[in-house]
Amino acid sequence: MSTAKDLFIITVEPEPERAVGQGDLSLALAGAELVDLIGAGAVTVDGDRVVPGGSPVPDDRLLGEAVAGLVRQPPYERIEDWLWRRGRDLSSVYRAALEEDGELTRKRSGRSPFGPERVEPVDTPARRRAADRWEAGDPVLAVLASAVGIGDERPDEQPGLDDEAVTTVVAAVHDAVMELEAVRQRRTIENAAFANLWRGP
Repeated sequence: MSTAKDLFIITVEPEPERAVGQGDLSLALAGAELVDLIGAGAVTVDGDRVVPGGSPVPDDRLLGEAVAGLVRQPPYERIEDWLWRRGRDLSSVYRAALEEDGELTRKRSGRSPFGPERVEPVDTPARRRAADRWEAGDPVLAVLASAVGIGDERPDEQPGLDDEAVTTVVAAVHDAVMELEAVRQRRTIENAAFANLWRGP
């Protein structure tokens, strides 16, 4: 299992701390992929750029897809641009992959058979591994989860991140999520102003 899959499982536990936005989660998943690729030596970080490395790709289909999509020509891709490009609808991709692997099951919320449908982790070794990693306070998982509102760690407050490249990535994830929230708030304000305009004095 990858950090991204562990993160997804943590966010869909039966009683999450709060609903996680799919856009936020997609950005965090892209960051988690990048962290794993850094750890495997498949990429390096040069300043704010993602540079392809020389090590073999990890044995994970989605991480393989991430590597295949790397920009391989200088000046390479900025981390922020990678997060937005790779992160587009990435939460849906992970949900489908985990369902296919039997790691997630669909359930109805509430007592009604017609209630809203949600997914929950199946009790598998992968779920237990993700839970163990979370309960042990894994610093990378904690800081990525905090980006989507689970826990309260910040990249500049997390003492366990001793890799500069990883710190750069998780800080970029937090910045991207805040930017996405700013866009949402701006749209809400614009929509309210438009509605008021049509409503008239």
